[in-house]
Amino acid sequence: MSSEIALIGKKIGMTREFYKSGQLVPVTVLKMEKARIIEIIEEEKRGYKAIQLGYGKIKNSKLTKSMKGYFTKKNTEAKKKLKEYRVLKTEDFKEGNEFGLEIFKDIKFVDTRSKTIGKGFAGAMKRHNFGGLRATHGVSISHRSHGSTGQRQDPGKVFKGKKMAGHMGDKFRTMQNIEIIKTDIENELLYLKGSIPGAKNTEVVVKKSIKNISKKTVAEKMKSVEDAKKTPDKKKK
Repeated sequence: MSSEIALIGKKIGMTREFYKSGQLVPVTVLKMEKARIIEIIEEEKRGYKAIQLGYGKIKNSKLTKSMKGYFTKKNTEAKKKLKEYRVLKTEDFKEGNEFGLEIFKDIKFVDTRSKTIGKGFAGAMKRHNFGGLRATHGVSISHRSHGSTGQRQDPGKVFKGKKMAGHMGDKFRTMQNIEIIKTDIENELLYLKGSIPGAKNTEVVVKKSIKNISKKTVAEKMKSVEDAKKTPDKKKK
């Protein structure tokens, strides 16, 4: 199986898009970066076929000696991130080639992966949506506590993964089947329907949707509604 090539973008923020019918759609705007092929990995070398892509710019002063040597050997500018993607045919790719938003030209839905906003240390009610203890009848200064956590004798411990207070947010989240509303290739902007986890300037990995879905896009739904209005109703005999 070959993994789909992904692009990395930066979350600019949210806005809205209007259609001719006046319908409003909330969108998240991503500033995408071009990916460059740094290395082509052959099956004879590693046991699998893949391509290595480089993303983002980085100062030479921030590179280690080994990485400086690597990029010099490949005769390319230094990249901030390197990622590998398995492919079926390495013949379709060439070192130095770049990928941009054009890879999403005929794609309607994508999957995104980004880090959620960190909320710091949070209690059980905020973190896990607990109901808390009663507000009356002898409950003293523990209304928002999570109640009992473990057992007394058997097994006499708190199980791993128990829902308790702790660090909330700041975790990677994958969102699937997000619709592409618009692409601006000139300015390298991608408009995705709805919200995406993360604060402004969060790094977002975007790739083709892994699921085969048959749902309609917003534009297709509106077109079907307009076509239904145009077709005259059959008169009852």
